[in-house]
Amino acid sequence: MSGEVNPFESLQEQIDDAAAYLDAGDDVIERLKHPERVLELNLSVERDDGTVERFEAFRSEFNGDRGPYKGGIRYHPNVSRDEVKALSGWMVYKCAVVDIPYGGGKGGVVVNPAEYSTAELERMTRAFAEELRPFIGEDTDIPAPDVNTGQREMNWIKDTYETLEGRTEPGVVTGKSLDTGGSEGRVEATGRSVMLTAREAFSYLDKEMEGADVAVQGFGNAGSVAASLVDDLGADVVAVSDSSGAIYNADGFDPRDVKQHKNETGSVSDYAESEESMTNEELLTLDVDLLIPAALENAIDADLAEDVRADVVVEAANGPLTPGADDVLTDADVYVFPDILANAGGVTVSYFEWVQNRQRFYWPEERVNDELERHIVSAFDDLTEAFERRDLPNFRTAAYVVAVQRVVDAYRKSGNWP
Repeated sequence: MSGEVNPFESLQEQIDDAAAYLDAGDDVIERLKHPERVLELNLSVERDDGTVERFEAFRSEFNGDRGPYKGGIRYHPNVSRDEVKALSGWMVYKCAVVDIPYGGGKGGVVVNPAEYSTAELERMTRAFAEELRPFIGEDTDIPAPDVNTGQREMNWIKDTYETLEGRTEPGVVTGKSLDTGGSEGRVEATGRSVMLTAREAFSYLDKEMEGADVAVQGFGNAGSVAASLVDDLGADVVAVSDSSGAIYNADGFDPRDVKQHKNETGSVSDYAESEESMTNEELLTLDVDLLIPAALENAIDADLAEDVRADVVVEAANGPLTPGADDVLTDADVYVFPDILANAGGVTVSYFEWVQNRQRFYWPEERVNDELERHIVSAFDDLTEAFERRDLPNFRTAAYVVAVQRVVDAYRKSGNWP
């Protein structure tokens, strides 16, 4: 695995790869490779012991040609300026590939939330929300959960914003709890879109999901939900991992039981049905039918890709493969279905939540899941149609060809403000 590849440079390379198949002009493509603005903040937060600690924070607004900026907020020690720029760019093209009317944004705080109390995290979140207040809003920039954030943090942001603005505006954030304006189906949405992408990919490739061996690297929300849902399709989840390491059973696990074990113990390690322990890197090179990388970016670099033996890779994480890894797997005829399609369920159901907030009319979970399936299947068909019609080298390039073209069209039809 590599920690040296700059994710922002990876994004720019992916855009360039797609641009080679588009008639967009170098000037327009150059514009679409950089954020429109990046906010950099220093948050001063009082600890429980009365001392004050500084936290570095960011919000990148990458492109708003197709609608309000949209994207999560993550709390992680490795958050950086280039990371949020890359993630906000991926959000632009993720929203475009599933054809929802958003641009892309992303934010983060450099923090390990495990080292802070709930009260300290609330004060930090509210301080961040206060600084973001002039820039966010349901028609401008709409945050959402990401790594180490969830409904709780979104509720705090919403409450801070509404209190300071003196009005009710539930659509200012998505990913909220149901009783504060959240949507049914949101918690499972990212994992569900991974499952739908895998299902469509196996059908497209004339492969059987029933009995397929599956390995899932990263067993947080997206990874655990995806594992459970592909298990429901008849696949055998033979390996899963989290930051503690990986577990393996050739006959497969019950993913929901593994998740219960993790909830109780804090990790997947020492799960009773495990036959063998291994590292995350060893999991990524297992001989399986389907590999789902669901942790952080740059999990597979060019060197590790040489040892990847999966037939199909469906990306639940953002940017888990470096561009070099993409080249290796393309040459090896490994089919990679990219993050901007596979994990787009989260932002798609966030869009549904935003629509429900605007209308003050809420949908049952069945409708949410049906609408999500319609969007993902339609986007998958657009991707494969572009792949075949343009004779593209891989499915990632196909996804970016579709997405970049849509952003270019929106920009050209709107004109350039002098």
